[in-house]
Amino acid sequence: MGRPALRATALENVPELDRLVVLDTPAFGDGVIEAWISGAPSATASATARGFVGLAFRVRDEAQLEAIYLRPTNGRSDDQLRRNHAVQYISHPNYPWERLRAETPSRYETYVDLEPGRWTHMRIVVAGSKARLHVDGAEQPTLIVGDLKHGADAKGAVALWIGPGTLAHFSGVRITS
Repeated sequence: MGRPALRATALENVPELDRLVVLDTPAFGDGVIEAWISGAPSATASATARGFVGLAFRVRDEAQLEAIYLRPTNGRSDDQLRRNHAVQYISHPNYPWERLRAETPSRYETYVDLEPGRWTHMRIVVAGSKARLHVDGAEQPTLIVGDLKHGADAKGAVALWIGPGTLAHFSGVRITS
């Protein structure tokens, strides 16, 4: 895809909720995580696959994490409701996407222009209990999460996050604290 990258595939029908590639870095609390990412449904994915791909932070184990991820097939959908679900924040174990969407519609997800299989630059700025996502160099954030569910003092690993049925690529990952 024109740049050196890690290629990862997330199989469907695997019981884990999240598929993580945990990076060997110091514990991350506040700072900036940047990466070029690409996601698309894999060749064997179901019709509901969206190419889910993103970045997880403050990861304590596979069940305790916060993440912001993209749904590339939603970015240019003809269905406006689907378009509005192109970017998502989640916090496991207590705040999966289903709960956040049901209890606080539109607060933890939004639209951004995406295409499956295209490189997209993600920049997540984490400070205390707030995270801001900047996409493709935009000065203004695409998504602002003002109440990170693990709290202002949480720390943990950074990971590459992949959803079910996804073929993902990651390049140029940078973490600064």
